[in-house]
Amino acid sequence: MRWPPNKAWTSSSPIKGYRHFEVTEYGGKGEDRWVILAAILDKDISFKVEWSELKTYAKWTVGWVQLPQDEL
Repeated sequence: MRWPPNKAWTSSSPIKGYRHFEVTEYGGKGEDRWVILAAILDKDISFKVEWSELKTYAKWTVGWVQLPQDEL
């Protein structure tokens, strides 16, 4: 994956009730890279994620994925 990271991300499962996030800050070098993600609908919900975790396709998808109707 490219660095700097894409701005939009979708979590495979809800995090604090949300699945769509955007990168607000990023840093580090090599294996120590990280990003700060904030929920699109509530900017007060933000957290730090290791870059290696974001590259795990089972947990995260680049971009904002449309959610199934039963998850809206």
